Amino acid sequence: MQNKPTGRAIVIGPYVRARGGDAETPRTGRTLRNTDARLDEAAGLARAIDLHVVQAIVAPVSQIRPATYLGKGKVEELKGLIVADEASLVVMDCALSPIQQRNLEKAWGTKVLDRTGLILEIFGRRAKTKEGALQVELAHLNYQRSRLVRSWTHLERQRGGFGFMGGPGETQIEADRRLIGDRITRLESELKKVQATRRLHRAGRQRVPYRVVALVGYTNAGKSTLFNRLTRADVQAADMLFATLDPTLRSLVLPHGAKAMLSDTVGFISNLPTQLVAAFRATLEEVIEADILLHVRDISHEDTEAQQHDVETVLHQLGIDPGGTTRVLEVWNKIDRFDADQRKDLENIAARRSTDVPCFLVSAETGEGVEPLLAAIEDQLAATRTTLDLSVDASNGAAISWLHRNSEVLAKELRDGHYDMTVRVDETKRDILVNKYGAVPRPL
Repeated sequence: MQNKPTGRAIVIGPYVRARGGDAETPRTGRTLRNTDARLDEAAGLARAIDLHVVQAIVAPVSQIRPATYLGKGKVEELKGLIVADEASLVVMDCALSPIQQRNLEKAWGTKVLDRTGLILEIFGRRAKTKEGALQVELAHLNYQRSRLVRSWTHLERQRGGFGFMGGPGETQIEADRRLIGDRITRLESELKKVQATRRLHRAGRQRVPYRVVALVGYTNAGKSTLFNRLTRADVQAADMLFATLDPTLRSLVLPHGAKAMLSDTVGFISNLPTQLVAAFRATLEEVIEADILLHVRDISHEDTEAQQHDVETVLHQLGIDPGGTTRVLEVWNKIDRFDADQRKDLENIAARRSTDVPCFLVSAETGEGVEPLLAAIEDQLAATRTTLDLSVDASNGAAISWLHRNSEVLAKELRDGHYDMTVRVDETKRDILVNKYGAVPRPL
């Protein structure tokens, strides 16, 4: 349940204008994002930390100013709005340098938070596991260290050394930087231990082995709702940005009884701070090593194409080329928000898509389209497995039990004291079945 808003905030979208008048994406310069949608997303981020957004406005920028990001006239104009609305916080939907942040706080007489700081604040509140909390704190400290600017000379300590030879002692800013550095070192050490445990768990799954299907997508695309639908779990799913942060794994039962592990990961977002991409890389190893990636898209969102671009950008940062691999399936979610004619148009668009990246129309809310998606997941996993025929003595319970645990049993029939079985296994198990049980691979 969302907490009661605590603090009045004004959200400002200082978006650089292209020559044609459309807002550009800061990272690429390509005209991708709708200005109103960007501002709505920024306001949603502010509400996600229980701020009362009294006003959200666009402040067009023709040229970024090194000192204040905005022009002098615009800074004065916004100061009047901030005073009139009695705002205690201003959210700037951009990345501010430490100097720009400090100068705006002085000019407006209120706290200023940029997009990176806002997302870090959300992550800090939402992280529940030890690893998530450590990763967020590490990212936050690295961000905070860059914000330490030499602005309070009165905080210098007494002169060090003896007599007149001693220079100035350690300044407060240097002490803060040293303390932050020490804490970062300790956090990195703790994270290595937690990550080692995660690697052991992953190695255990590989020995079984369980295939891994990972959900990726823009924040609030409906990943957690789909996760609950597919696994009958009860992971928090809410209509808010970053409702789920810590990764979750549950068993996924496929149509013919095979099992896989489904992983729900943190949602991506445009201009995701580089500190967070680096900090959460260990968590996102589930994505990197997954057998199948389900790219969940909110197909009803007005900026769905731009959101797709942002997700693919992060995947590229993780070393995954969405267009160059067959393990990515696109899931067009929230089709329940369309009428019959609109759905027909979507189906026609999906049918014309390249078979290299197939897409599936689903509603995680109602369950529509889930069965074809599960069948496609099963077919995709089966494509990398070998089907074998073998015969096992019916009295050999240990062997039959091992086969059920380590393979997908497609058929099993008792004949003359033997079980004639057809099984499907990973390549890692193929030689064991051939050498130990005399299994014969089926021709392709």
